[in-house]
Amino acid sequence: MASKNLLKGKRVLIVDDEPDVLETLEALLPMCEVSKASSFAEAQKHLENEYSDIAILDIMGVDGYKLLEIATKKKVIAVMLTAHALSLDNTIKSFKEGAASYIPKDEMSRIETFLNDILEAKEKGKSSWWRWIDRLGSYYEEKFGRDWQNKDKDFWRNFPSW
Repeated sequence: MASKNLLKGKRVLIVDDEPDVLETLEALLPMCEVSKASSFAEAQKHLENEYSDIAILDIMGVDGYKLLEIATKKKVIAVMLTAHALSLDNTIKSFKEGAASYIPKDEMSRIETFLNDILEAKEKGKSSWWRWIDRLGSYYEEKFGRDWQNKDKDFWRNFPSW
């Protein structure tokens, strides 16, 4: 994790249709001002009328990619968090559509680290994905096999890193 917690005081919107995920993430981010939404409409209203530094968006159940589009237009840092939509294709789609990161729900206990990485990258003018493979490469290898990056070699060859 970054030497200082860049999340302190940040306004974070968490969007998920599972109440336990909303509660867990809120508990993991006590240094932030957290708002929660459990539906697309609720999240859309928040994004359009309230200020957020970061939006953590589920993909399934709340139309996360449509919310990503709204967040991107509002210049809100959007992070995709998913269980059911976990795939290499959705990882690449999230990157290409402007998400700051793509995090499996299995790894949400590390959300503070992931969000600090994104804010540190922003501070340093780097891609928000700069530590993504370092943090999640072994998880992807376990989930998708050792050659997971071979599916789209050109994309991964040009992927941001340190």
